[in-house]
Amino acid sequence: MTDTKTSLPEVRERIDSIDRQIQELISERANWAQEVAKVKGEGLSAIDYYRPEREAHVLRMVVDRNKGPLPDAEMVRLFREIMSSCLAQEDPLKIGYLGPEGTFSEQAVRKHFGHAAYGLPLGSIEEVFQEVAAGHADFGVVPVENSGQGMIQVTLDMFLTSDARICGEVELRVHQCLHSMAGKLENIKRVYAHAQSLQQCKTWLRMNLPGVECEAVSSNAEAARLARHADDVGAIAGETAGKVYGLKTLATGIEDRADNTTRFLVIGRSLFPPSGNDRTSLLITVNDKPGALYDVLSPFARHDVSLNRIESRPAHSGKWQYAFFIDVSGHINDEALQGAVKDIEQSVAQLRVLGSYPVALP
Repeated sequence: MTDTKTSLPEVRERIDSIDRQIQELISERANWAQEVAKVKGEGLSAIDYYRPEREAHVLRMVVDRNKGPLPDAEMVRLFREIMSSCLAQEDPLKIGYLGPEGTFSEQAVRKHFGHAAYGLPLGSIEEVFQEVAAGHADFGVVPVENSGQGMIQVTLDMFLTSDARICGEVELRVHQCLHSMAGKLENIKRVYAHAQSLQQCKTWLRMNLPGVECEAVSSNAEAARLARHADDVGAIAGETAGKVYGLKTLATGIEDRADNTTRFLVIGRSLFPPSGNDRTSLLITVNDKPGALYDVLSPFARHDVSLNRIESRPAHSGKWQYAFFIDVSGHINDEALQGAVKDIEQSVAQLRVLGSYPVALP
């Protein structure tokens, strides 16, 4: 709190002084980031310097130290951008995501990697996996779950055939808008959106645009791109997509659930060490026998490992065979989780560690 007798010029001078200190400290941090590069050696790329477990640890300390008035999420965002810029001094990370520009996937990229990373928009979730596997992208960001609509099956299915490792997770609060070149709702004859977004807004659409044809497209940004070329078409997309494609926003907050949140996975090619607050994802294929699922789940209870989520999908290895995607608390290096995995491996057809990664930050 400032003294009530402090003049406005004095307050501004104090703010200017603090700004100079902040700038000097950011420059000092960037110089020390360059020292890290020198210590590790020449000829390395950004992916060799990027340590998600280290970033998660640093950002958790930011949250622990935060006394306000800025909320935790805002402090994390500011520090993420500083870290992103320092990392990108030599060679920015290349991050694949479901494009085109303006998708929620791109927002998840910026939330997790900052704006100094190079975003690589791709045509499908499958292509994100392929570009990461080929080394054309350092990491990829793919949606895996929505709080209202459940799991995104194409993402789960890709893990059945891909060697991708999960390196992180991002939770993004999703606010849907209706954009159009038209000036009024009554001029809308057709609405484009990703299938998930159409489901997320179905009640609003029924009440506000009854009888209007709704058509699913590859992404919400693609919907916005299509709406740009017609006066009677609406697009459901985030605020960013409306701005990118020069559309008018006719309605905001049209999602049916107030807590509409999408969880994204960061995929890469390596496993990383523990961060101190981690989640592990496992892919387990069971043998066709009585009690198969019990044999999978009971070791977690015996070793006191908390089960976060379980989802089944056809295993693609034979008719009526299923694979289970299981998320548990902890890192695969933890003694308890290693004990549970060892017990499970004795009774299943296959067990694969998809990744151990820091739990999503605010």
